[in-house]
Amino acid sequence: MSDEEPPKRRWKAKPPKAAGGGERQLQTRVKNKKLDESSRNWVKRHLNDPYVARARADGYRARAAYKLIELDEQFQFLKRGLRVIDLGAAPGGWAQVCVKRGCKVVGVDLLPIDPLEGATFFQMDLTDPATPPVLLEALGGPPDLVLSDMAANTTGHAKTDQVRTGALAEAAAEFALAHLAPGGAFVTKAFQGGLDTELLTRLKQGFATVRHAKPPASRAESSEVYVVAMGRKA
Repeated sequence: MSDEEPPKRRWKAKPPKAAGGGERQLQTRVKNKKLDESSRNWVKRHLNDPYVARARADGYRARAAYKLIELDEQFQFLKRGLRVIDLGAAPGGWAQVCVKRGCKVVGVDLLPIDPLEGATFFQMDLTDPATPPVLLEALGGPPDLVLSDMAANTTGHAKTDQVRTGALAEAAAEFALAHLAPGGAFVTKAFQGGLDTELLTRLKQGFATVRHAKPPASRAESSEVYVVAMGRKA
């Protein structure tokens, strides 16, 4: 799943403007005293986020849709007719973008995902050896594009969160290296500090280009970056 859920107690698209075209946006205060400070800050930030309002207006399930749109504007990896596997697909925002671009999409997540016309979703664990064959069969062949916006639930400890999300990015990279069609592309979230050095080296050996990017829709205070690998070598 993406990291757009409120914190748990357990472990070129232009930036949107306010309604009416102005630059200012009224701030919403959070008065629920039952929330702890971290949750209250998350809710306040979420309510006042212009990308959240834009996602509602455009019919996207999550503001993360604009991260993918902005990454594609920079790297142009989304093309009509591609076969796409979306790892950690919940709630389905990235899948929506791909379907609108005319792609065939198969997504997987530990969480259930509401149905989406043009996409097939599975509630499975990517690390289960039984999962990849199911995804490939549903897709009808090897993917042209593998996407991952997976992030582990945050613990509040930056180093732990980086390691846990890094492990998910590495699992996604291993899947892409094993199954992508020649010429295909791979996009994954990774915290600053990036992927494991050895794995990053393997990506550079297996793809024509490997780049890091932080799209405007990624919150400035977030340590997330994206790795974009294009041109899978045969």
